[in-house]
Parts: sequence; C-alpha cells; structure tokens
Amino acid sequence: MIRVLVVDDQDLVRAGIVASVDAQADLEVVGEAATGAESVHATARLSPDVVLMDIRMPQLDGVDATREILEHHADTRVLVLTTFDADEYVFGALRAGASGFLLKDASVEELAAAIRAVHRGDAVLAPSTTSRFVELMLPGMPDPGRRAAAEASLTERELEIVRLVTQGLGNAEIARTVHLAEATVKTHIGRVLTKLSLRDRVQIVIWAYRNGIAPV
Repeated sequence: MIRVLVVDDQDLVRAGIVASVDAQADLEVVGEAATGAESVHATARLSPDVVLMDIRMPQLDGVDATREILEHHADTRVLVLTTFDADEYVFGALRAGASGFLLKDASVEELAAAIRAVHRGDAVLAPSTTSRFVELMLPGMPDPGRRAAAEASLTERELEIVRLVTQGLGNAEIARTVHLAEATVKTHIGRVLTKLSLRDRVQIVIWAYRNGIAPV
C-alpha cells in the first residue's frame, strides 16, 4: 500500500484529490494539509511515501515546503500538482527535489499512475517541458572537459540509458529501445543513481544536461 499525504489550500480541490486517491486499491491517503507549514509537520508525523504538493499556498509555499520535507525525509517522494504546465514555481519545486509534476486537470488514472511512478523512483516530467526546465536551471553550456569527466564516470550502456531518461522514457520504453529486459534497465538506472549519488530520475536529467550528456 502506498501511503499518500494530500496538500492543497482549497478544501474542495483537496477533497476531490483525496477521494480519487482513496478509490485506488493500492493507494491510501494517510493525511491532509492546507498549508506548506502543515505539510512539513504532517510529513514528520505520518511518514508518507508520496506527498501530493500544491505550489501556491499561505504560510509556506510548495517550493519551500518541498525543500524542507526532503531535507529531513530523504525516502519521501514529492509530486507537485499545478494549474499551469511551465510554471516557474514548478521548476523551483523540481530544483528543490520534487520527483515530478502533474496538472490538476489530469484524470484519476493519470494521477494514480503518477503516484505509483514516483513511488518506484521514476520521474513524472513531460518531455515537452524538459527543455524549458533545463533552460531555467542550467544557463550556458558545459565545457568539454566537464563532459569528458562525466562520460568517464559511466559505462557506455549507462550513458545510453541516461540519454533516454532525459527524453522522458520510462523503463519499459527504454527496455524496448535498447533491447534489454525491463528489470535490467532498472538495475542500470539504480547503478547510475548510486555512482553519481543522485536521488531520482529528475536528478539524472539535471546531471545529464549540466554535464553535456543529454542529446541536443
């Protein structure tokens, strides 16, 4: 059972999200919060697996709340819920360590799939927004020396998989592309995370662009 904390300052919106999540057999809402500050306290008290985080809230916005939660609860995943696709607040939350974002008008099935994805360590980051994300986060291009050092830190297969991760592909899609078993792809990604001391796939994307590994 995946334990979920729902954070939103609008009561009706929060109630709808809670109902949608609780309707799934493998998901359980263990708590609610109406402000960023409440979300921090609730996470400490309830230890949810996934926090569904609104961005614009009183007392403490979703960006700062995400940062504070992940500083103290490294195993918790944060999935941002937003109204606008390329909102700079969303990118701020991703910089703070969120595992991805989803629009609030997403279907119940999309929401449930996104929760499961971030819980297993995947990123929920639409390829259409990746370039904007990188533009905001990483001005300028890395120097060739930095790229060479980065490439030397991984095997050719790992580099190939990292480049596919930056394109927004999930494990199953990567497996089909490189003709490997999905479990093998998952193992490779786990090794990349360990070698580079990264938290999740969003951080792989950041690392790849920062070091000139991602295809341009």
